[in-house]
Amino acid sequence: MLTVTSDIEVLARFGRALADPIRIRVLLALRQAPAYPSDLAETLGVSRTRLSNHLACLRDCGLVVTVPDGRRTRYELADERLGHALDHLLAAVVAVESDTTCPNTAEKGCC
Repeated sequence: MLTVTSDIEVLARFGRALADPIRIRVLLALRQAPAYPSDLAETLGVSRTRLSNHLACLRDCGLVVTVPDGRRTRYELADERLGHALDHLLAAVVAVESDTTCPNTAEKGCC
């Protein structure tokens, strides 16, 4: 059952998804076109098991959905506007001091 979440929760989920480089690459790939897990794993150069974990996270975050296609399952962005949001984020200018780095605050798990 799908539920409507608050704006803050939506942005938090999006932020958690973007916190991992592999999940970012998955979202960028799916921005171009829906894909099957085996094709995504090959394109991204990651194992199917590792990719499966990231796809599960993206599903749990509500950013991707599965679409049955015969005996296979295809993945796509849950909403085409997510692709536009990624385009806007990529075009945004980020103000970063050259001698400052972000601390690694990756948490175990996701969403």
